[in-house]
Amino acid sequence: MERLLEKTLFASRWVMAPFYLGLAVALILLLVKFMQELFHTIPIVFTMTESQLVLSILALIDLSLAGNLLLLVIFSGYENFVSKIDTGDHKDRPGWMGKIDYSGMKLKLVASIVAISAIQLLRAFMNIEQMTHAELAWLVGIHMTFVVSGVLLALMDRLTENGSGHKKDGD
Repeated sequence: MERLLEKTLFASRWVMAPFYLGLAVALILLLVKFMQELFHTIPIVFTMTESQLVLSILALIDLSLAGNLLLLVIFSGYENFVSKIDTGDHKDRPGWMGKIDYSGMKLKLVASIVAISAIQLLRAFMNIEQMTHAELAWLVGIHMTFVVSGVLLALMDRLTENGSGHKKDGD
């Protein structure tokens, strides 16, 4: 009975696979928005001000970072919680695949969120004449919350790593 329960629990990890497939679809949707933004910018590039162009480029960077974040969650989540991705010795296999554990994934997620937040804040500052003081204060406050959360998460991981007796190579 115990063995059957353990096999069932172990097999239940496959319930997560559709989540990662859904995130792959979301990556395609993000590509659609990226292309929409790019094709919106191309025909008007010569009539745009420098600030408008920078804002458009920041939007593209923002979408790219969100795509990277999705890819990281898809690959790392699948490999950490479902099954190893067998790419053989494929030359294009990203170097980080299979090497990011759950703790590393959390830190990379928070770092990506901080970067996306910073870009949103920069976009707001580029458009500062259209922002109220309250809106800017909220954006700065939210960004600082992400930054402080990231630092605290990294500190907690560091303390947990040191407290568990696990040492990295060279320690």
